[in-house]
Amino acid sequence: MATKTIHVDELKIGMYIILDLAWFEHPFLKNQFIVSSSDEIKKIKGLELETIQIDLARSKIASAPASHAEKKVNAEMETVKSDMPIVPVELLAVIHDTHLTPEKKADLVRQHSITMMERLMEHPTAANIKDVKSATAELVDLILKDDETTSYLINITSYDYNTYIHSVDVGIMAVALAKSVFRRSNNHDLHALGAGFFLHDLGKVHVNLDIINKPGKLNIDEMDEMKRHPVLGFSVLQEAKQMTTELKLIVLQHHEKLNGSGYPYGLQGDDIHIYGRICAIADIFDAMTSKRPYKKPLPSFTALKAMRDEMIPHSLQKDLFEKFVMMFKAP
Repeated sequence: MATKTIHVDELKIGMYIILDLAWFEHPFLKNQFIVSSSDEIKKIKGLELETIQIDLARSKIASAPASHAEKKVNAEMETVKSDMPIVPVELLAVIHDTHLTPEKKADLVRQHSITMMERLMEHPTAANIKDVKSATAELVDLILKDDETTSYLINITSYDYNTYIHSVDVGIMAVALAKSVFRRSNNHDLHALGAGFFLHDLGKVHVNLDIINKPGKLNIDEMDEMKRHPVLGFSVLQEAKQMTTELKLIVLQHHEKLNGSGYPYGLQGDDIHIYGRICAIADIFDAMTSKRPYKKPLPSFTALKAMRDEMIPHSLQKDLFEKFVMMFKAP
């Protein structure tokens, strides 16, 4: 094995890295793999390692022009990724690990859930959607049974934003809110709700990435395309034969507002199901507390205050919001 130790800042796409860490100390499927994206490099740097080992013989950085090398690596990695299980085996292991502290379990659950959603967004097949729905049922059970880990999950502050991170954070917060709202009722399928909350933005896989990542305000045409994502998500789930009543209500209604100013249908008041209202609260809060190319993240308290002062009662339901606020307390 022709290995070399480099500074983590020297990492490049195509390098075959060797992580000298336990499986639960990083968010990746394996300890050894080819780096396939800038997002993976960011995650590796987040491990706070100064140096890292690479295997030169197994790396895929060619001497050809960069664009050609990147295409070659990306093509190879697409094949590798398609063979990976959509749900990281580490996620289920962490959920059922009784030896981890609640704080560590929360951190690892979130990391591996983000990996799961990233893989799903890259390959949103019917089989993968079905597997993610099964995994979210395990996550729901954890949130229902383990208050301490749930508290840490809710209070994790990262400020990073992309569709799959947002999907996980909204999923966790919305399930926790649903737990609070429906704790005395047996009339709601929390597993089905959890799937809906985690998959609420699935339609964004069919929205132009330039629009999703635009570092500024969207123009009218761009906003019109963005507003299609609830209907697109509904279509994806229908075609995959993975639709449930809960998924339909959440995916289609999480951007509706009580005063009728939301989208895609401009529903008002009681026409918006409570499932959609719950998801909307978590969705808005996460958007406000996340860093975007065009804005700084708001601290949690500032975001909650703004939601209270500016969105109640015309956009958000007051009693649901009050239950949401109560979730943000020290573990």
